[in-house]
Amino acid sequence: MAASARPTPRETVAQACERWGEPEVARRCAALIGGAHDGGLVALLGSRAATDEAWMARSVNQYWMRVWGARALLYAWSTEAEPAVVAGLADDHWRVREMCAKVAVQRAIGAAADPAADLVVDPVERVRVAALRVLGAVGEGEHAAGVRTAYDDDSPAVQRAAYAALRSMSERLDRDLDEA
Repeated sequence: MAASARPTPRETVAQACERWGEPEVARRCAALIGGAHDGGLVALLGSRAATDEAWMARSVNQYWMRVWGARALLYAWSTEAEPAVVAGLADDHWRVREMCAKVAVQRAIGAAADPAADLVVDPVERVRVAALRVLGAVGEGEHAAGVRTAYDDDSPAVQRAAYAALRSMSERLDRDLDEA
C-alpha cells in the first residue's frame, strides 16, 4: 500500500488560512521568518520532519522554520509581512535569503530592491539569481550598474538572470538602462 502523498505547500497554506484566516497566517509566517517558534503552524507548513521534535530541536535545522514561513507567504499574504521578508534577505542562511527574494518578486516589494542589490554578489549562485529577479521586478535605475556587474559572473545562470533583470527594468521603467 502506497503512503499517502503529502499536500503541496499551496494546499497546506490554504488549510492554515481556513483554520486561522489569511491575515493571521501571514502574520505568523512573518514571525517565523523573524525566528519565532510556532509549532502548530510549522507542523502544518513543514515537511514530515517538522513533526519530529528531535529533528526540529537540532540547531542546524532551525533555519527550516524561517524557510517554511517565507515559502507560505507565496500563498498567503498581508502587507504587514513585508518588513519580515525584507529582513529575511539578510538572513544567515542562504535558503531563507533565496525564499524571501522569491516572495519579494511575487509580492512586488519595492523595499526589497536595495537589500537585493547587495545580494548580487552573494556567495550562493541561487541567491544571486533570485536577487537579480527581485531587481528585475522592483529595482530602480540606480540599481542598473549593480545588475550589469553580474554580466561577468562565473555562473551562466547568473549572467542570464542579469540580462533578463536589466531588460525587465528597462521595460518597466520605460528607459534604456544598458548604459545608464
